[in-house]
Amino acid sequence: MELKLIDAQGKLGASHPAQDAVFAKEFNQALVHQVVVAYQANARSGNRKQKDREEVHHSTKKPFKQKGTGRARAGMTSSPLWRGGGRVFPNSPNENFSQKINRKMHRAGIASIFSQLVREDRLLVVDEFVVEAPKTRLVAGKLKGMGLNESTLILVDSPDENLLLAARNLPNLLILEVHQVDPVSLVRFSKVLLTKAAVAKVEEMLA
Repeated sequence: MELKLIDAQGKLGASHPAQDAVFAKEFNQALVHQVVVAYQANARSGNRKQKDREEVHHSTKKPFKQKGTGRARAGMTSSPLWRGGGRVFPNSPNENFSQKINRKMHRAGIASIFSQLVREDRLLVVDEFVVEAPKTRLVAGKLKGMGLNESTLILVDSPDENLLLAARNLPNLLILEVHQVDPVSLVRFSKVLLTKAAVAKVEEMLA
């Protein structure tokens, strides 16, 4: 498998070799969907809360007399049938939304996404991506020179303090280390740029 290699001017150079097991897998839509949904579900904090009949603020006084009004009988305003009453089955703040994904399934799903990115010409490789100072204009100029005007995810093998500080003010750019890669980010961004060292780490992690 050969990946597209670009230089600082965005010109295509010699292709970069890669393993078929990671970058040439058949796209498994059902597996990718399961991995993405599980990742989003595991990110939920589960802090929603609703009140039951005991917790709502109300009076215990009978709203109106039992007979003679023509209305349905009522004992308390906390009834779930009344506006402002308690819920019958309220949402609990300790609800668990997490979903379990086996390690092999997760790796296969990530590899399937990488392979689809290659087929859609959304994945590119560069020798390295560094900046000399933590300045946003340096990163913006570097991306513009490469022709990456769309939303871009850059995967690096090791953290670069200058790069992280310079890129954090760009809304359509995200810098991640290889071990931080997640399925939602891979799917969301229009372009994915990997350094050569990052490609080797991805192969080591997923092959």
